[in-house]
Amino acid sequence: MTTTTPSRGRRRAPSRMERAAGKAAALQRPRVILALLLLLALVCVMLLDGYLRAEVGGDQRVRTGASSSDVPDDILDGGPIVTFRGGQATTVSVPDKTIALTFDDGPNPTWTPQVLAILEKYDVPATFFLVGSMVSRYPGVVRDMVDQGHEVGIHTFTHVDLSYQSDTRVRREMEQTQLALAGAAGITTTLFRAPYSSETDAIDNYSWPVYKKLGQDGYTSVFVDTDSDDWKRPGVSKIIQWATPKKNEGASVLFHDAGGERSQTIKALPRYIEKMRAKGYTFTTISGALDKQQQQAPAGAAPGAGGSRLQAAHREATGAILYEGKALVAAVAVAEWAVPTLSVGLLVVGVAAMGRFAMMLLLARRHYRLRNRRRFSWGPEVTRPVTVIVPAYNEKECIANTLASLARSTHPIEIIVVDDGSTDGTSEIAREAALALGMTNVRVIRQENAGKPAALNNGVRSARHDIVVMMDGDTVFEPDTVRHLVQPFADPEVGAVAGNAKVGNRDTVIGAWQHIEYVMGFNLDRRMYDLLRCMPTIPGAIGAFRREAVLQVGGMSEDTLAEDTDITIAMHREGWRVVYQEHARAWTEAPGSLKQLWSQRYRWSYGTMQALWKHRKSLTDKGPSGRFGRVGMPLVVLFQIVTPVFAPLIDVFTVYSMVFIDFKAALLAWFAVLGVQLVCAAYAFRLDREKYRYLLMMPLQQLAYRQMMYLVLIHSCVTALTGGRLRWQKLKRTGEVGTPAGAG
Repeated sequence: MTTTTPSRGRRRAPSRMERAAGKAAALQRPRVILALLLLLALVCVMLLDGYLRAEVGGDQRVRTGASSSDVPDDILDGGPIVTFRGGQATTVSVPDKTIALTFDDGPNPTWTPQVLAILEKYDVPATFFLVGSMVSRYPGVVRDMVDQGHEVGIHTFTHVDLSYQSDTRVRREMEQTQLALAGAAGITTTLFRAPYSSETDAIDNYSWPVYKKLGQDGYTSVFVDTDSDDWKRPGVSKIIQWATPKKNEGASVLFHDAGGERSQTIKALPRYIEKMRAKGYTFTTISGALDKQQQQAPAGAAPGAGGSRLQAAHREATGAILYEGKALVAAVAVAEWAVPTLSVGLLVVGVAAMGRFAMMLLLARRHYRLRNRRRFSWGPEVTRPVTVIVPAYNEKECIANTLASLARSTHPIEIIVVDDGSTDGTSEIAREAALALGMTNVRVIRQENAGKPAALNNGVRSARHDIVVMMDGDTVFEPDTVRHLVQPFADPEVGAVAGNAKVGNRDTVIGAWQHIEYVMGFNLDRRMYDLLRCMPTIPGAIGAFRREAVLQVGGMSEDTLAEDTDITIAMHREGWRVVYQEHARAWTEAPGSLKQLWSQRYRWSYGTMQALWKHRKSLTDKGPSGRFGRVGMPLVVLFQIVTPVFAPLIDVFTVYSMVFIDFKAALLAWFAVLGVQLVCAAYAFRLDREKYRYLLMMPLQQLAYRQMMYLVLIHSCVTALTGGRLRWQKLKRTGEVGTPAGAG
């Protein structure tokens, strides 16, 4: 055993790498917060969209048959317009030979513009009672309506029967609709029509208090005395007949411009206008009817508020309500765009996930049969010695176990431990362990802290053999691991070999989750990538390389965090073949906490993004480089970046559907997807001869990992966009993975 040590004598100042890591670590919290805020924004957008569509907070109850004993008789027998000026309830009828044409349930982007075009053609004013959620979704239609001189009133925000609602809910329905009107057209209104209302004689003891309260707030409640019943779609003739007042009386006439298919209304409206004008009728708004009735009032009657009723009904929105209204309309516009986009994203994720599962199952099965048939051989057995490089930074808990496992190797090896500026005595522990084990094939090289790539490159330069095996300082090998790992080098086209990394500390919840991920997410994938000849990553825990190939591509690069992915892609681009050797197993200590797991996955995902961007020119290259660029790179982007980013949609949409749409169907769909994943995982466990009991943790693992990987990837994207960089991040180790035998 030989040892190389740096000069000593003074305290070492932090290296450039350490300073960069410290600076980057200080930036982590804002990026994590941003990732969480994006997930929260997704949930809020979906809740807003559900609220607009009455899927969130919707109430389909409609009260019928209630007593009206508390309602004054003059209200029950009065006209269709109920005012509360001076605190006194008064009804007003529409003057004779006058029609106050009203429309409910809009705006609708299909039918309302057609209604407006007909009214403009015949120069007929109307009053539209609008649903606030529809106003916020189609503000442009409302602007056109107001610009053409029509009058608008409130029809609540979500079209609920207010007699069932609390005072708080009633107030919210009115205020939100006013906000929507302010944001859409810059106005508010004093007119109101309750959903499911009809004539005044239908007011009951439950709805009357609502009208009185709204009257105290300055609202005029508008009812109907002539109903076209166009929502029943009885035919054009019936609509016209039912909308015609009797005996030349005036009327508040109800049509609908939304709430269903309105083609019969569109056909009936021109004929109705022509018929009523031929009978000598004039058309006006609700405010116009009030003005006309006031002008016809006998001398000595109570004076009105004065001025134009039309001006009184519409008030200009100013100040906070105007800006809050615009904010509401803008938020709804985002929701209207985002939810369909997210739905498409969910479809993409679903198709990609199912495609991935199908590819993995088919190709993994083919890979297993190919590599495990009796006559399969890479070529003449590789028996020559190889160099095992162990980069180490503060690995005092694990390094002795690592060397002990290598001491049992059945293949001749030399071992180079590269101590990258450890401060915990790693090099001394490695030297003492080698002496205790009687290992004469160990060299310990100490260097100033420069990062893992530099440590590996130092080891490659110092290697005496043409094949180098790279492993982590917290990993243990089985006795036959090195022998299995180097056999593919019998094929001169093979430049690197990926081994089978296994989780040793799998008896905790987090460890079991990662065990599933390693068996299914990594090794099943690697079988697929191997057959497609586009292996994206050789795991840092266990990989072997031709020394000449490593030097040919310039060694381990410091350009990215994922030096293992970087060099693997570089080897593809140089024409080397990269394969997967399932029988070469290494046992590694997975992160023991969610914080450490986040740190590891963040480094992996961000490093993968860096490596893909670095090698983006392979997309247009020819030969092996182009093959990886046009086959491997799209698969990595789709399966390791796009799919995980959108994967939380599966859970978010499932919860959304379970609560607001169809609980049973949503739950069955979620379990169907989980079932497919379980089938794939079970097959992966079978190929790796693992115990199935760990699959009991898979439902919870899927829920936890999907959300975490989304946050990690968003975190990585933010880091990339802000130009942040990280270096070798050291995870806290316990040294509990001592021997491979204990891991099964």
